[in-house]
Amino acid sequence: MALLSKCIEMMDEGIERTIQLIPQLPAVEAKLSRLMLMVSGSLNDELELELKPHKLNHSEFLTLMFLYSRPDSSSTPGELCEFTKQGATNMTRIGNALVKRGLITRGGSDDDRRRVVIRITATGKRLILKMLPPLFPRLDAMFNGFSDVDKRNLSRLLRKLAHNLDQADSDIQA
Repeated sequence: MALLSKCIEMMDEGIERTIQLIPQLPAVEAKLSRLMLMVSGSLNDELELELKPHKLNHSEFLTLMFLYSRPDSSSTPGELCEFTKQGATNMTRIGNALVKRGLITRGGSDDDRRRVVIRITATGKRLILKMLPPLFPRLDAMFNGFSDVDKRNLSRLLRKLAHNLDQADSDIQA
């Protein structure tokens, strides 16, 4: 597998050549978009490798983390679909896999028996506590050389981009 930095160099060269063919190409924006996709893909690939020994995929991990981080350790299928960006059918598959392993439970709400509530189990919480600490050194290494200001600026800019994407989606749907 090629180093990410080498792939980024090739991407830069490719976009520069494309500008020769399509001069109106918004090159800076194209490079930034592609750069984010490349970095995101690399992060996802790395996370998948870390999850594999625990027999989890990214969507299952996100589901567990969302439940783990909730004040009451529970959520609804709709909220989980929204947070994990999964459809109802795939969320059902994810839920079935996690229930089978004893990491979550599914049941009716105390307030409304028609409403399904999904909860992380003690086993699920122990798995999260086992999995997370070994990831910390890699997280630190990824941001080596970033000052606190750099990290705040990156967070602010990514949130601004997310807001713009939300706006663009709502404009399309309107």
